[in-house]
Amino acid sequence: METEPKKIIIDTDPGIDDAMAIFMALRSPEVEVIGLTTIYGNVYTTLATRNALHLLEVAGRTDIPVAEGSHVTITKGAKLRIADFVHGADGLGNQNFPPPEGKPIEESAADFLVQQAKINPGKVTVVALGPLTNIALAIQLDPDFSKNIGQIVILGGAFAVNGNVNPAAEANIFGDPDAADIVFTSGADVLAVGINVTHQVVLTAADREKLASSNGKFAQYLTKILEVYFSYHEEAYNTKGVYLHDPTALLAAVNPLLLTYVEGVVRVQTSGITRGLTLLYNKQKRFGEVNEWSDKPTVKVAVTVDAPAVVKLVMDRLMDS
Repeated sequence: METEPKKIIIDTDPGIDDAMAIFMALRSPEVEVIGLTTIYGNVYTTLATRNALHLLEVAGRTDIPVAEGSHVTITKGAKLRIADFVHGADGLGNQNFPPPEGKPIEESAADFLVQQAKINPGKVTVVALGPLTNIALAIQLDPDFSKNIGQIVILGGAFAVNGNVNPAAEANIFGDPDAADIVFTSGADVLAVGINVTHQVVLTAADREKLASSNGKFAQYLTKILEVYFSYHEEAYNTKGVYLHDPTALLAAVNPLLLTYVEGVVRVQTSGITRGLTLLYNKQKRFGEVNEWSDKPTVKVAVTVDAPAVVKLVMDRLMDS
């Protein structure tokens, strides 16, 4: 029996691995991308919007709407940290692409999310590849959003491993910890894919060579922009490969069987030196006292990934583009 493709909205801060994830989504018949919403993270929001429009032009998919997201955190904080040292000043490997012709739609990202979830209740999956501000705003905007949205797949958190911004925090959660806590406790169907899982999924220099030698349009494009990303990983992690954070989270939405999950309550630390820390309560103990995890909705947290299968899917779909 034919199942219709899952509708997804990618909330994104492109970003080199965001570009990979967006191209992957467009090459995955299991899903239909119904929109991109933009957020700060790898770059500021304005540039994220420009890059999202640019990537859709490269893909020949200017029919997909782009809604611009928040420029500040949920508590109105300015964006403190941009990962331009990871992705290049333009977010896409310093290739200086010409500006896109397209424009974002009138609605804000949060409005667009609320609207799409309302039109297709239970049928839309949001794949959140950056800080969670837009998703938290949608939750605040519409009390029914958590019920209407099918699933929220979050790339974020460092469950029981060191973070990648500092030992406590992973970058996307660190970008807006207050928003993250709102999303984790919203009661929506949330699946978190953290760096405890994505650090197992590595694209090697040999894989990059393979991409370079293929005729795939997306493969060719990515080979160029991956240069900056590879040199960052070598410097920061002393490794000759790159972590496939965003493509792994995207594939969790495409094929949930690639990962295994545990369920529990996740709270996010919003202040102090562990700001951005994600802590999962595994429900193994019943505590006598009420605490900040008591009576909160549960979420799923990824604990293992079939890394070879993820890398193979990424390679196959991008080379065949």
